[in-house]
Amino acid sequence: MRVTVLYSGGKDSTMALHWAILQGMDVPVLATIYPERGSELFHYPCIELTKLQADSMGLEIMVSEAKGDELSALKKLIKDASKEHGIKALIIGVLESDYQRMRIAQVALELGLKLYTPLWRRDPVAYMEELLELGIKYAISSISTMGLSPRYVGRVIDECLLKEILALSKRYGFHPSFEGGEAETIVLEAPLFKSPISIYGILRIYSDLEAELVPIEASFSSKPEVVIKETIRIS
Repeated sequence: MRVTVLYSGGKDSTMALHWAILQGMDVPVLATIYPERGSELFHYPCIELTKLQADSMGLEIMVSEAKGDELSALKKLIKDASKEHGIKALIIGVLESDYQRMRIAQVALELGLKLYTPLWRRDPVAYMEELLELGIKYAISSISTMGLSPRYVGRVIDECLLKEILALSKRYGFHPSFEGGEAETIVLEAPLFKSPISIYGILRIYSDLEAELVPIEASFSSKPEVVIKETIRIS
C-alpha cells in the first residue's frame, strides 16, 4: 500500500514512519505542514529541518505553509500528494490527542484515504524507553511547562536524561511523552537515517516556563548533537 506520513521531524512522526516501513508499506513521499508559531494542531519548532531529515532518509517531501485555516492547507497538501504519488492512506504519530486525531481523521475521510495511528494509546513510559532501544535519537526543541526549564532545550535524550524527565513528569504532572505539548522534539538520528544531523542554534527564552531552539545551521555530521551558540531572552 502506498502511504504518506504527516512528518514533523519529531520523535512521534519518526516513530510512525519507522512503523510504516516495518509493515512493508510503500512511503514515496512525506507530507509536512509549516504552521505559524503557537499552532495547537501542528508541530512548529525546527520544522524547517524536515527537508534535511528527508534527505538523510532518501525520501521525497512535500511541504505546505499553513496560515489561518490549517485544515484546508493540510487537505490540499495530502490531496496533492495522493494525486502525484497514488497515496491510499495517511499515517500520523498521535498518541493521545483527540483534538489532533479527530481533525486529521476528518481530512482523511473527505479525501477517501485510510488513516493509521500506530502509536495511539501506547503506554507513554514504555514508548519513551522503546525510542531509545530502537536508536531514535532526538533533542528537546522547545519546552512550555512547569518542571522543564529552558536548560533542557537542545539536550539529546539518553537513558540518564530520560530517567530525570520521567521523575519530573511524576513530580509536576506533565505527560511523560510530552503529548500535551509540554515539549517538542527534533530527531537527529534514527535507523532510517543514512547520516546523523547536527544543529547549531539559538536558545530563545520567553520565560522560565517557555523556550525554544531556533536553528541557525544544520548539516549531516558524524554524531547527533545540538550546539547552542547564543541565548536570547525575550521580554
